[in-house]
Amino acid sequence: MRILISNDDGYLAPGINALAEALQPIADIVVVAPDSNRSGASNSLTLDRPLSVHQAANGFYFVNGTPTDCVHIALTGLLDHVPDLVVSGINNGPNMGDDTLYSGTVAAATEGYLFGVPAIAFSQGSYGWTNIDAAARVARELVERYLELLERPYLLNVNIPALPYEQLGPLTPTRLGRRHQAEPVVKALDPRGREIYWIGPPGAGKDAGEGTDFHAVANGCVSLTPLQIDLTHRQQLDSLAKAIA
Repeated sequence: MRILISNDDGYLAPGINALAEALQPIADIVVVAPDSNRSGASNSLTLDRPLSVHQAANGFYFVNGTPTDCVHIALTGLLDHVPDLVVSGINNGPNMGDDTLYSGTVAAATEGYLFGVPAIAFSQGSYGWTNIDAAARVARELVERYLELLERPYLLNVNIPALPYEQLGPLTPTRLGRRHQAEPVVKALDPRGREIYWIGPPGAGKDAGEGTDFHAVANGCVSLTPLQIDLTHRQQLDSLAKAIA
């Protein structure tokens, strides 16, 4: 099996190193990741400047761009083959519910999916890299299953509680939950006395009941959410047609 690995925390992050180490024994891996933390980059491509690719001493490639840039460059110019799977992560913190729209981790996997390659995004359920080895072990076990029953290409969003492996609950199919409105921005002053703004923390879970990714992770289970890219609000098509008739 040939696997392309990326993330949004940067090529030096503990999560991507743990993921690469876990998958190395079972696959031919190539790591192409941002040169620094690009969390929240979503599916953005860098179109206003050229990008550079460098190789670190451990063989990882790093790019001065977004997670989507990394996977796009790998699939359209850097690699001489099409990988069997694209995996992204392991992210420092969760990517559940509305987070998936902003997540660079999910975006890297999505770019693989858009090129017709099965893809999985892995995230931990809390911040700080606690028990990252357990999360990497779960990632490897899931990849080894190869998910033959899923229609290809598939796009999975996986959130793993930051618990010791023995304390993790089962793999649980889930849907995306929803968050409350985000907290207000944090205002501050720069050294010249000008007002600046930090984006505030995300809102708490709003739709977090049984069956959601929030509920699964809160109860120690590994959340597996199949994603799709079609944003068409099909239920409103007829109403729209009538409105403009």
